[in-house]
Amino acid sequence: MIVNEKQFVRKYSLIYTCIVSFMLLAPLYFYVAHKINMQEIKTEVELKSIQSHIIIAMDAFGNNPNSVFEFPKFNMFQSGLYSNNFSVIYSQINEPLPSFMPGYHSAGLTRYLITALPPQKYFFADYIITKTIISYTDIFLEASVIAFGIIVLILLLSFYFLNSFSLPFKRVNEKLDEFIKESMHEINTPLSIINVNVDLFHSMHESNKYLHRIKSATKSLATIYNDMDYLIKQNRIEYKDELIDFEAFVKERVEYFELICQLSNITLSLVATTNTQIMFNPTKLQRIVDNTLSNAIKFSYKNGKIDVHIDKNKNGKVVLAIQDYGQGIKNPEKITNRYYREYEHKNGFGIGMNIVKSIIDKSNITLDIQSIYLKGSTFTYTFNTVPLAQPHLQPVKFDQITATSAHHG
Repeated sequence: MIVNEKQFVRKYSLIYTCIVSFMLLAPLYFYVAHKINMQEIKTEVELKSIQSHIIIAMDAFGNNPNSVFEFPKFNMFQSGLYSNNFSVIYSQINEPLPSFMPGYHSAGLTRYLITALPPQKYFFADYIITKTIISYTDIFLEASVIAFGIIVLILLLSFYFLNSFSLPFKRVNEKLDEFIKESMHEINTPLSIINVNVDLFHSMHESNKYLHRIKSATKSLATIYNDMDYLIKQNRIEYKDELIDFEAFVKERVEYFELICQLSNITLSLVATTNTQIMFNPTKLQRIVDNTLSNAIKFSYKNGKIDVHIDKNKNGKVVLAIQDYGQGIKNPEKITNRYYREYEHKNGFGIGMNIVKSIIDKSNITLDIQSIYLKGSTFTYTFNTVPLAQPHLQPVKFDQITATSAHHG
């Protein structure tokens, strides 16, 4: 299946949820701001109410001068009486005052109300000050519940609607997938017949340029076929790692492409300074090597050359470098994009290097592309897996891959 519907639904559900949530949560911000403002007004009213109770109590005490005045106390509020210069006459407030101006004041979560009193009326006090701690817990809890409910509801609706909308595309995609699989099978059969008959003809008659062209064309078709086959099966088949003789594997792929190079008189050489074995999937490694070699041939000039190097870096990691001396790449950063083609007149669909990119991203392989326009390019792959040496295992050869591919076809 070329398009992963589940991934598509998850991706666009999250995008849709984020966009709609932002649109709906913006009014929630103003709602919270309004609630906070209302809480401030409510607190100010409560402070005024407390002061009214204290003033009423002091007024009542004024009619009983022989009694002892008991200053009113409240659980969430502290009050005090202050003189004209804000000296304490009596106070339940221990913290320094934020302001000495009459009115409603704030300091962090603490709220103060400073009110002027009639001169000389209440114990020679000029001001009554009341303090409390404001709390936004209920507001933020309510806002959090609303926001969570909105996001969950939108996410569920997004999944539902996108799943519903994607059903027709899913059916079309499945039919297209089946068509491509059947087409690939139908292509593989005549391609195999052509290869077998060309080999038989070559064994019975002298080699000539026309035969080379036919053989080269079938190999180019086989490379495209293998790309398409991998693209279709990559989400269905688990490609398991095997012990691979790295130098022998690359050598077989170089020999495979030599005939294609001969059509343009391109010299293809392999230099290996190390012989090692790695644990990797042979099908994936074939796609990396084949597509890079195919690109190098495609961008090379006639009578040019392509160098393939196998080495180990200072950390002991296997390095594969494929260098051509051809047209170079104008936009190296785009070469691994799907359907990107540097030159429209060149053969190909623009999927080969994208397949390579998908493989190396999942396989801990580093790709470095160095390209000079009109002078050539170098693709360097660093296999960050530790090279293995296990002589008791039989390293996989390319003919095993061919046999397996033929069996699957």
